[in-house]
Amino acid sequence: MNGLRPVVRRVEHVDTDAAGVVHFSRYASLMETAILENLESLGQGVTALADDGLDLAVAETHLKYHLPARFPDEVSITVRVDRVGGASCRLHSQIHRTADGETALLASGDLVLCVVDRARGTVAPLPAPLRQTLRDRLTRATA
Repeated sequence: MNGLRPVVRRVEHVDTDAAGVVHFSRYASLMETAILENLESLGQGVTALADDGLDLAVAETHLKYHLPARFPDEVSITVRVDRVGGASCRLHSQIHRTADGETALLASGDLVLCVVDRARGTVAPLPAPLRQTLRDRLTRATA
């Protein structure tokens, strides 16, 4: 167990396009929401960073679409920590739908997050408590 919990959301009508399918941009947003909710619950989210004049920003995103989500599907977003560096971290996320006993992978991807100094607008090192929280949950490959 990596200490990160799945986040469950119901697809809202506003998330869909004219065809009734979730718009591609919402998948990355759902992934970011799951990451931020997990960090917040661990005391290392945007609230803690803001107290230190810092912000959390998405520096890079990679998304692979597998199957459509539709209104009013309930989806589960999982998160794992893949890399922790001095100034950034990479988290992998998957979005699944379970219906009628069948689970389907809808989207998967990676988000690279960095910390930004609000006053300067520049990238800052990951604060030690955040870095340690992420390292404690780092997914290590097994041989």
